[in-house]
Amino acid sequence: MITFYGREKNMWKILKEDVEVVFDQDPAARSYLEVILTYSGLHAIWAHRLAHAFYKRKLYFIARVISQISRFFTGIEIHPGAKIGRRFFIDHGMGVVIGETCEIGDNVTVYQGVTLGGTGKEKGKRHPTIKNNVLIAAGAKVLGSITIGENSKIGAGSVVLRDVPDNSTVVGIPGRVVVQNGKRVRKDLNHRDLPDPISDKLKELEKEIGKLKAELDNLKKKEGVQ
Repeated sequence: MITFYGREKNMWKILKEDVEVVFDQDPAARSYLEVILTYSGLHAIWAHRLAHAFYKRKLYFIARVISQISRFFTGIEIHPGAKIGRRFFIDHGMGVVIGETCEIGDNVTVYQGVTLGGTGKEKGKRHPTIKNNVLIAAGAKVLGSITIGENSKIGAGSVVLRDVPDNSTVVGIPGRVVVQNGKRVRKDLNHRDLPDPISDKLKELEKEIGKLKAELDNLKKKEGVQ
């Protein structure tokens, strides 16, 4: 049986780990005082741990109030229902969104603009499960009830809609595994081969414009003959 003192001691250990992981991940961190007073990512995760404690006790209104106050001050939105493990690090943090049924393991790092969200209005488990030791780079979107395997990395700006195996690197829109277990999945892949939806749309527009020009030339020829 876990006593109140035991729970309190464990809570302080987790809060201490939240501070220590900042020094592990951010070379700009200089002192405990600086980290505790100025790091919005740390403030957001501490507020979430408090909100989640109320959420588990079905005190949903208080939990949401805490999470919304945290969002106002930090720019980071974490639903109080999300389950987050130890040593979770949010770097910079502005624009991070984490959904209600999201589950995050230990030693996970996310950067600014990351969304761990759903894909619609479905019920039940609708947000991602992020396993241990995952890094999700700036602006990435991980959507739906999918699993990101241990030790994986999600590249900046990627949109991930499918499960990712352990020890993988994912890039692009939609996200593709380009490295798995230290080996390239596509040996010919380089930066110029990464999926670019804007470039693809521009190419489609160029094709349509070409067709319209051809049709216009045909009409002009017919009018000239007449």
